Amino acid sequence: MGAHQMQGFGLWGLAFVNSMVFILFALSFFKPQSARDWRSFSAFSAFLVALFAEMYGFPLTIYLFAGWFQSHYPSVNWFSHDAGHLLEMMFGWRLNPHFGPFHIASFVLIGGGFWMISVGWAVLHAAQQHHAMAITGIYARLRHPQYVGFILILTGFLLQWPTLLTLAMYPVLVVMYVRLAHHEEKVAIAEFGDAYRQYMARTGGFFPKWRTPSPR
Repeated sequence: MGAHQMQGFGLWGLAFVNSMVFILFALSFFKPQSARDWRSFSAFSAFLVALFAEMYGFPLTIYLFAGWFQSHYPSVNWFSHDAGHLLEMMFGWRLNPHFGPFHIASFVLIGGGFWMISVGWAVLHAAQQHHAMAITGIYARLRHPQYVGFILILTGFLLQWPTLLTLAMYPVLVVMYVRLAHHEEKVAIAEFGDAYRQYMARTGGFFPKWRTPSPR
């Protein structure tokens, strides 16, 4: 693949700037404190770096599958930057991919994810200041809104620009967030006892419960 064919790639400075912008933006909302928090945030950051490295640096996924893509979708210029929006290309969206259905859905998921992280942190921080359980606001519907927010962001980026590396990292990160959530619940039970168990019974972890248990 010659340099003249790689339209819109090799922009490593842009890859770096975009990575830092999203990482710092997420950091301003999440505010990791424990070593576990930092490990999970570091993995999230690695996902973003891998994503933008392919988005603006070198399109490894397209390069590896260029032959298959070209034989199955011959009308697409797979070495153009727009072709990185694989789902739009493969499902036949021939207009500007930035206005394609998957790209629009990705913005909704990414925006919703950052919103959940932000409002979740506000409730959590207020509860920690008073050594109380975070059970108001978005925590009245979900026990782990911040982790749900991160998963929504990851899902949104995958819809927008799927790559081999980020596809491989995605399930690892989801499992990491689930394990972190379970660990935090054990800590909360040790601190708040039955009050937290009752909260768990009436509130969903990663998906909201629309019906609360009937009192016995």
